[in-house]
Amino acid sequence: MAAINLRKGNTRLPPEVNRVLYVRNLPFNITSEEMYDIFGKYGAIRQIRIGTNKDTRGTAFVVYEDIYDAKTAVDHLSGFNVANRYLIVLYYQQAKMSKKFDQKKKEDEIQKLQEKYGIGTPASKDK
Repeated sequence: MAAINLRKGNTRLPPEVNRVLYVRNLPFNITSEEMYDIFGKYGAIRQIRIGTNKDTRGTAFVVYEDIYDAKTAVDHLSGFNVANRYLIVLYYQQAKMSKKFDQKKKEDEIQKLQEKYGIGTPASKDK
């Protein structure tokens, strides 16, 4: 009902609000069906992507059809308890995610150059 009230008024949403949510602290064994059950209560879902590899386990992306449904889900599901884990539900922000990816890419590039030229990190010289 709150989403309906938001749509009626000429409500301006904060700039970080969007249809894509980034969910952290999920149980590793959660299924897509369980995700649809939890997040589907707040509106039509376009897509859910659950992290499966070592670095992304316990995370997911949830894409809603409508931005107001996504806002309602964030408002209600942040701190929601699933299998004794409290969910962290955030709006996906491309800039922050790409910075983390760029940092990892730079670290990998430095490591490759160090290996190529036989330069070790200060910790490896002591050993």
